[in-house]
Amino acid sequence: MNGSTLVGAVVVGVAVGAVGRLVLPGRKAAPVWLTLALGVAAALLGAIVVGLVGTGPGGPAVLALIVQVVFAAVAVVLAVVTAGRPGGQPPSGPRADRTGAP
Repeated sequence: MNGSTLVGAVVVGVAVGAVGRLVLPGRKAAPVWLTLALGVAAALLGAIVVGLVGTGPGGPAVLALIVQVVFAAVAVVLAVVTAGRPGGQPPSGPRADRTGAP
């Protein structure tokens, strides 16, 4: 991975993180820095995957860009969607008690 690939992945990750945060509806429980960081990390992962597959600097740059955008978009969507869900709370309601006790 050369310097331009690294810089490109960072730019793609920040852009997708920012746009994804603005586009997704509803209240966002994930902080802005988290969506940006996950976008950058996922875009870097996409660049690594493209490099491992064999599409290097001489290959089509559009393929690398598409893979980076897809990886970053999936990561940002998952972060924003799952951040709003309650984590360690047990389910409530009539079906929550499965012990059989009255």
